[in-house]
Amino acid sequence: MSRLSISLSRALAIAAAALLSTSVAAAKGPGPRPVKVMVITLFGPEAAPWLAQLPLKRSIRVPGLSAEYPEVRCTDNGVCVMTTGMGHANAAASTMALVLSPQFDLSHAYFVVTGIAGIDPNVGTLGAAAWARYLVDFGLQQEFDATDAPPQWEGGYVGIGAADPDTKPKLEYGTEVFQLDEALLQRALSLSRGATLQDNDVAAAYRRQYPQAAAQAAPSVLQCDTLAGDTWWHGQRLGERATRWTRLLTDGKGTYCTTQQEDNATYEALRRGAAAGRLDVHRVAVLRTGANFDRPHPGQTAQESLNAQSGGFPIATANLVKAAWPLVSDIVAHWPHWRDGVPKQ
Repeated sequence: MSRLSISLSRALAIAAAALLSTSVAAAKGPGPRPVKVMVITLFGPEAAPWLAQLPLKRSIRVPGLSAEYPEVRCTDNGVCVMTTGMGHANAAASTMALVLSPQFDLSHAYFVVTGIAGIDPNVGTLGAAAWARYLVDFGLQQEFDATDAPPQWEGGYVGIGAADPDTKPKLEYGTEVFQLDEALLQRALSLSRGATLQDNDVAAAYRRQYPQAAAQAAPSVLQCDTLAGDTWWHGQRLGERATRWTRLLTDGKGTYCTTQQEDNATYEALRRGAAAGRLDVHRVAVLRTGANFDRPHPGQTAQESLNAQSGGFPIATANLVKAAWPLVSDIVAHWPHWRDGVPKQ
């Protein structure tokens, strides 16, 4: 065989190998999508303002997500939005499916959980946006009918295994209380403090029926803590228990202000993802906005309060984006500073 024939054979072999490599890569599809910010919402109305705000050009169907919300939608610059479905079970299952999906590279991702909530009128108001330091599970308690509880108790709730309502129980579940990263919390607060939040005349009129100054105020960005539990509770005494329970589980450091269903479940799934090496759990921020008050105003029953048309829902959903966007946009705009951790202020 001539040298020319040998050279031609080698060239053909190299070309064939390159073609095979390209074909194999194409068959495997693109690699994991790098994510800078994953916005986690819990149901459709919370996702809607994000879908309207962002140019979400990519839809990725993820096995294990809710049948109602089966896709994660992403921009070209690294922001994605997912919806878990409401309640502890949906939040945990969907978030777990996300973090274990090989379709995403979450190794440097920040997770911004945004959802609406009931709010304590002693601390905040309709439309207010509260960044949490502590996530507390209200459902992990023993409950007696209030009429069957010892007369010295102020209600029917007591920590599991605790002698009385004011004794901190042994935290055997491991999900009763979580503290979020302080550096990220402070950066979120700093960036969003000046955000212009939405309000409306219906909410303004409704909040004037409450005597508390915090309830009467216009919406603003706050720092106070959130309580999760699948039971939709309402009323003055349960609100007082929420305040005491938060203080008890945080050793007096936490301030209850919002009540919702999912956050401890979502965080636990993210924590397990971190244990599996998929993400950094120090990059989780949780924002809740006040859609309704958690107790009635004077002259109103708890049932009337729960069912009231307060005007809080539309401004609470809108303010999820208005309050969280300063953080999300700063992460993307200054990614080299955020990639390896929360930048120092």
